[in-house]
Amino acid sequence: MAAVCSYSGAMKPKKLWLSWSSGKDSAWTLYLLRQQADVEVVALLTTLNGHFDRVAMHSTRRELVEAQARAAGLPLVTVPLPWPCSNEQYEAAMGKACARAGAEGVEAVAFGDLYLQDVRQYRVEKLAGTGLEPVFPVWGLDTRELVREMIAAGVKTRLVCVDPRRLPRELAGRDLDEALLRELPEGVDPCGENGEFHSFVYGGPMFHEEIPIESGEVVERDGFVFADVKLRR
Repeated sequence: MAAVCSYSGAMKPKKLWLSWSSGKDSAWTLYLLRQQADVEVVALLTTLNGHFDRVAMHSTRRELVEAQARAAGLPLVTVPLPWPCSNEQYEAAMGKACARAGAEGVEAVAFGDLYLQDVRQYRVEKLAGTGLEPVFPVWGLDTRELVREMIAAGVKTRLVCVDPRRLPRELAGRDLDEALLRELPEGVDPCGENGEFHSFVYGGPMFHEEIPIESGEVVERDGFVFADVKLRR
């Protein structure tokens, strides 16, 4: 696990924004960070597709991400992205978010990355010179042990995007539990770190209440199978 700088005695905890995908890894990162006395998560940071008003790849509706933030007791910082979005446009939007973070006294940004070195290096490089430290609390954890620890802790996760080249289409819309883990094909990372699937968390120890959800339609788009999730009224 990546170490977070420790502070002694009366020193104030380091303020962090947490990069929030709406999935299990960022949710578990929040849970772990809240167990550290030397850091304070002060906001969740997420990007939203400006055309669909959803989180990219996870396809999580804005109202659901807002419900997660309320359940976590944290403000939500949203970064709108155009559609389609070039890498230059994405980096410009995130640059503005980083500038805002620094202006608000934020010292670091935490990420839920597990082991993809190129993704980690990209984040480190883009935060260089911003005054914000990249933090990776779940980096290097064994994903088989990690996913079972999440399930045992009561994390409730719905598979909302599945790559049908790697997983059966029928898994889209299913909850990530022991039964589903047994159905994963050989070679599939149980946390979906290689893009096999993306998830939406609606319950767990990082929230003070479970988010009421209901299933929507399942569609195949751009080579992926998406299982929509709605807020149950």
